[in-house]
Amino acid sequence: MLKPLFLIAALVATPLAAQETEPPMSMARMIEIITALDPDAGPEGGGISFTIQDVPVLVFADPAMNRMRAMVPIRRVEGMTQEELARVMQANFDTALDARYAIARGQLWGVFIHPLKELERDQLISGIGQTVNIALTYGTVFHGGAAQFGGGDSIALQEQLLQDLLEKGQDI
Repeated sequence: MLKPLFLIAALVATPLAAQETEPPMSMARMIEIITALDPDAGPEGGGISFTIQDVPVLVFADPAMNRMRAMVPIRRVEGMTQEELARVMQANFDTALDARYAIARGQLWGVFIHPLKELERDQLISGIGQTVNIALTYGTVFHGGAAQFGGGDSIALQEQLLQDLLEKGQDI
């Protein structure tokens, strides 16, 4: 627990002039950032759609509610086993980080949700990247691509995967 408190103390001790501030996020700024990521991005159903590494991404925002959501479809929920459902919940605890697995309308989604005005450019880009990563790694390591928080079950499961692969490779 000392580490987070130390980071907070360091931020408080930093002079305001040394802290970089960005203007509040707006729809126009978010669209500008997204089109830098994918020049083919375009409007869709009240949001903006684009593609990162062949993964379709949808971003919606509600300035009045001060919320935004980036989301990617992963698979239909129908046919998911209890083990798969448990695995995505484990990943939400320790490896998905700012992105999350979520279920809505019979679909498993990767989502990143954040207050809109407080969102900074790098947070938006990182959140989109993590959301795409949890879609790409679904069924394997279920990882957002950033550092792993730990303290959950994912590390042991990933170590078991590596051990299983090493054992299979012993005979080659």
